[in-house]
Amino acid sequence: MSFPLLTVTAALPAVGAIATAAVPAAQRTAAKWLALLFSLATLALAIAVLVRFDPGGDRYQLTESHAWIADFGVRYELGVDGIGVALIALTALLIPFIILAGWHDADPLETGSSRWRPTQGFFALILAVEAMVILSFEATDVFLFYIFFEAMLIPMYFLIGGFGDRAHEHGEKAAATQRSYAAVKFLLYNLVGGLIMLAAVIGLYVVAGNFSLQEIAEARANGTLDMATNTERWLFLGFFFAFAVKAPLWPLHTWLPNAMQESTAPVAVLITAVVDKVGTFAMLRFCLQLFPEASKWATPAILVLALISIIYGALLAVGQRDIKRLVAYASISHFGFIIMGIFAMTSQGQSGATLYMINHGISTAALMLVAGFLISRRGSRLIADYGGVQKVAPVLAGTFLIGSLATLSLPGLAPFVSEFLVLVGTFTRYPVIGIIATFGIVLAALYTLVLYQRTMTGPVKPEVSAMPDLRVRELVVVAPLVVLLIFLGVYPKPVTEIIDPAVKQTMSDVQKKDPQPEVEAAK
Repeated sequence: MSFPLLTVTAALPAVGAIATAAVPAAQRTAAKWLALLFSLATLALAIAVLVRFDPGGDRYQLTESHAWIADFGVRYELGVDGIGVALIALTALLIPFIILAGWHDADPLETGSSRWRPTQGFFALILAVEAMVILSFEATDVFLFYIFFEAMLIPMYFLIGGFGDRAHEHGEKAAATQRSYAAVKFLLYNLVGGLIMLAAVIGLYVVAGNFSLQEIAEARANGTLDMATNTERWLFLGFFFAFAVKAPLWPLHTWLPNAMQESTAPVAVLITAVVDKVGTFAMLRFCLQLFPEASKWATPAILVLALISIIYGALLAVGQRDIKRLVAYASISHFGFIIMGIFAMTSQGQSGATLYMINHGISTAALMLVAGFLISRRGSRLIADYGGVQKVAPVLAGTFLIGSLATLSLPGLAPFVSEFLVLVGTFTRYPVIGIIATFGIVLAALYTLVLYQRTMTGPVKPEVSAMPDLRVRELVVVAPLVVLLIFLGVYPKPVTEIIDPAVKQTMSDVQKKDPQPEVEAAK
């Protein structure tokens, strides 16, 4: 039997979560280092998966398959394609930075009980989320995917509700109330989506007789499994609804601004750069592959919803007073671009959407983590409470600027390539949608540059005059992300070579070809 690399990659952070939670309460520093070591070991395994993956080989590689619940056709089946490999690498890369950035976020408050913020629990929950996200990217059994798709909600609920941001203008009691509200809202939205998906998963089993993604897709392709049109459409909607909540797509997005606002900056990054990617990934893996005809049927409506997300998210970002809510609404706009690229049904659009998932994860992590360092120094999330920071903390301001420019997809930084591909891929098939979507770029320039101007430039406010610059630990967090933003902005080929073959296979699933350009015959 070959070495179960995918299982070990997902199991290691789960073991790390248990080990970290078991550290004695007095050994908080040891718990932090243990969590960091497990996250780095998981990153090493993710790199091994990346190295062993052959972009020119089989669609699903490093596969594992074992009987699990035989009476119901449920198997423990894992496998990765180019899209899954890239997102596993992103997840494993970001978690060590999230842990380092949140090094002191779960320390006891000076004025509170030492048991109020259990440090071990904070880092154990982060590792538990990592394990479940990685398994979601690996699972090729629909029921197995569903279990971890839903299970990750539990540690996220406790991270949002139990370890919220200390910067709150109305005091700790109000902050606790807001955290509780944000956590419950996050859980309820996603649970409703999950319950609807569960009904669709059961319906899929009734129709197909098993939960194997590969077997069902092959049966659809060779004609041995013929779903009735209405059945396929209802099943598609059940799956898509859950993924649209997770993504999040307008109008199912309203949980995200609350969750990000009340979370610590590292947990906010965990939500939007890691967990939310499971939703857009699942649209590619499950919606398009299992329900190709229904996906094409729903495309016009989904493109309209994605377009609304792009413009609506950007417009609301412009008017935000809270730094974290601004980044949250910007992310809603960016997820609109990702979903638009997926359902443009072109190779450029889907390649751009997949690359956007990677680049958005890196750029959002860079911006939000630096914003978290800024907020921890000032003790406020309000934009109006800052001014002139670049004069007292130039390195912090410089990294904040790079993160902001990446958010608006400046040429030369990683998100530009992916956003350009999405727009080109959409325009070739849906020119009106592509043209309107470009206004999202204009609005992105407005909200990011205004954010930088109001916080970093102008006269130095007295409250920030003694603000320290980035420390060594914070530089270790931010510098690699900045390097990646520049490297992938100039040379995205290492990522596109991995994801493009998987995108071509997805295009084949839905039996779509790229539109041919209309070239007027020479006279």
